Amino acid sequence: MDSTQVIEVAGLDILILAILVVFSGALINRTFSFLKQNSIPDAVTGGILVSVLVTLISGHYEVKFEFDMRLRDLLLLVFFSTIGLSAKFRALLEGGRALAVLLGIAVFFLFLQDLTGVLIAKAFGAHPAYGLFGGSISFAGGHGTAIAWGQEAEKAGLVGAEALGLTFATFGLIVGGLIGGPIASRLIKKNNLKPNEASSKQASSKTEMTKYVSPTINQILFTLLIIAVSIEAGDLVNRFLFDSGVLLPGFLTAMVIAIVITNLSDFTPLTINKRTVSVVGDLSLQLFLAMSLMTIQFVEIQGALFKLLLVLAAQVMLITLFTMWVVYRVMGRDYDAAVMASGVAGLGLGATPVAIGNMNALTQKYGPSPKAFLVIPLVGAFFIDIANALVLKLFLSLPSMGAILG
Repeated sequence: MDSTQVIEVAGLDILILAILVVFSGALINRTFSFLKQNSIPDAVTGGILVSVLVTLISGHYEVKFEFDMRLRDLLLLVFFSTIGLSAKFRALLEGGRALAVLLGIAVFFLFLQDLTGVLIAKAFGAHPAYGLFGGSISFAGGHGTAIAWGQEAEKAGLVGAEALGLTFATFGLIVGGLIGGPIASRLIKKNNLKPNEASSKQASSKTEMTKYVSPTINQILFTLLIIAVSIEAGDLVNRFLFDSGVLLPGFLTAMVIAIVITNLSDFTPLTINKRTVSVVGDLSLQLFLAMSLMTIQFVEIQGALFKLLLVLAAQVMLITLFTMWVVYRVMGRDYDAAVMASGVAGLGLGATPVAIGNMNALTQKYGPSPKAFLVIPLVGAFFIDIANALVLKLFLSLPSMGAILG
């Protein structure tokens, strides 16, 4: 008879815990200077600490923690809605060339990531399709992609594919938040990089203009209304597309609706308060990261830990070399390129929120990078999933893959 005690964490409990996670991470980062110097996000530090504690408790006592993730999933939609509300078409045109170049770099990296995973799988004598779960399905694709592909793979006979994908996606979420800051910090210090002078002046000017002006209650309420409308309209669009046989992630449609709304607002007397959008975006990002990381339970994956860590080490080495020697150099060898390198590290191993978290921590320390904050979210939210699907289809068309996932 199973005597394991189940502890459910939901509602206000998970919100309170997430806030304490961020505060504890901030305290640890201030206490240990190397964490602060390498721009590790507070939510990542605190989240890993809590996840380790949860694992230790679960491993030594007959206790199982079950976390309600509905609030976390909502926060992800809120975050991407704020990204959409900040995306003006005129800004997209300004960053057009950089966006195209970074997208090309990202596609090349996806190919290398999958090639690395397949080669490791073959070295272990496993079906090469497992390598795709140790590649872009889990790392660049994240939890949602791992679940979607994992379910189809298991139907085709790839046993344990979904669990494997979720495990790699979880590891990637952690490591993507840990290595992005150190990579960019090394590039910035080694090359004595500084923010673009025009960007710094623009940011300084905006700070001065908004320094003593707090948004009104009506501005806050209107911003929250627009975010709620973006999420709800995105859900309606998703339902329609699903009925038509098209499946898109909820955050993508919410962001697209928000982009449409913010650009249409230019032709109306209505104004979306940028300061409120920024604060709501930062808040939802921090809480999302905290909830994602603090709920990881390593006890469930300890059986195959060596092989998992080997794959992870290979992918970390790949993306570290790639961001420092390819992304940084191709994107211009300047401060913006270094910040984008940290963002690509987050995208390649974790997810877009991790990339933004990396860049937030860096720019708070070294200065603004509008170019990076324009290009990285667009690549991460719009194009990476499409590019990933195309690269995966290329690998799956190889004869060695057989009929698995084909």
